[in-house]
Amino acid sequence: MKRFVTFLSALAILTACSSETPDLKTGSWRGIIELQGHELPFRLEITKAGEEYNAHLVNAGEKILLDEITVRGDSVEIALHVFDASLKAKIGEETLDGTFMKYYAPQASLPFHATFGDMFRFAPATGDTQTDFSGKYQVEFKTEKDSYPSVGIFNQTGSHVTGTFLAPNGDYRFLEGDVAGDTLMLSTFDGNHAFLFTALKTGDSIRGDYYSGKTSHETFRGIRNENAKMPDPESLTFLKPGYERLEFSFRDLNGKTVTSEDPRFSNKVVIYQIFGTWCPNCMDETKFLSSWYEQNKDRGIDIVGLAYERKDDFTYASERVRKMIDKWDVGYDFLIAGVNDKEKAAATLPALNKVLAFPTTIFVGRDGKVKHIRTGFEGPGTGVYHEQFKERFNEIVNEMLGE
Repeated sequence: MKRFVTFLSALAILTACSSETPDLKTGSWRGIIELQGHELPFRLEITKAGEEYNAHLVNAGEKILLDEITVRGDSVEIALHVFDASLKAKIGEETLDGTFMKYYAPQASLPFHATFGDMFRFAPATGDTQTDFSGKYQVEFKTEKDSYPSVGIFNQTGSHVTGTFLAPNGDYRFLEGDVAGDTLMLSTFDGNHAFLFTALKTGDSIRGDYYSGKTSHETFRGIRNENAKMPDPESLTFLKPGYERLEFSFRDLNGKTVTSEDPRFSNKVVIYQIFGTWCPNCMDETKFLSSWYEQNKDRGIDIVGLAYERKDDFTYASERVRKMIDKWDVGYDFLIAGVNDKEKAAATLPALNKVLAFPTTIFVGRDGKVKHIRTGFEGPGTGVYHEQFKERFNEIVNEMLGE
């Protein structure tokens, strides 16, 4: 009998050990998002201090902090920064299996997996490749209905490549990937947008495919050209004939109506930012404007963010904007202007010919008249283009202030 009891005790201990919930391992994970029959890779670095987990999304030179992580039993949910999205997964010994959830559009959610310890992006390094994609390219992207110009910028060391594409509505931020044979593979995942590019090179020419989300697919062609250029971002969005001023009436985050004729804007240079918290380029611009504003707000300058969010719901929209403000301690004000539809956004600002891009930046002088409109934003992933943007931004403001 004693032996039988001892056997049962040992069996209970063994059963308990075998059913223990795996810990969420800290270190580097290779994430995969499945889209349109392809695998989009990214890196996820997880750390732990006490009982609190943090993580970073890693794309080339960028690390995006994710500081809202919840572990319950064998499951983990990683809130994706300021975006209305998360990674939800079951924790294995060295795996994560689940979903990249988009809460504002659940039908757009995608399968997500991750493997612990893998450091490569697309394929393990196998030495230098003979195909070199380095350089600048004049590129044209084609959709089912339209086409648009772009500039591709790539830096290659061995088989590893970083770079980006500039486009009239902004850049594709920090792309990272590898070359295998004559094929270039690049990806980025910023917490809301998951972009995958593949390209072949023949001589100085490239051609490829761009995949985003469940259904978006574009093709592109380009030729190496160190003098490649984009259209002037200050010529794409403009005032309709007969207009000199920006006209609007929106609610602030507390529900109070604010108009373009509000006395607070009198005799000030005002910078209006057309943006949405769902838009990574807009978040890049917000980081820049927030820092710039703290250094320049005493010069007779105001900045106002006009938020166009994913849902036509004031409570939802204001909560998304408040979260962004809290994350980055943004010091300028925001108004809830509408939804992230370009035609509907243009209807809320009747003075504009159109809203081509989120973000778009409108500069209004002390006399209340629009002086400049800049479409898109050249973010930090564009390198020298970002520096040129900052130089031009300050030049515009100094000119408007008469300095």
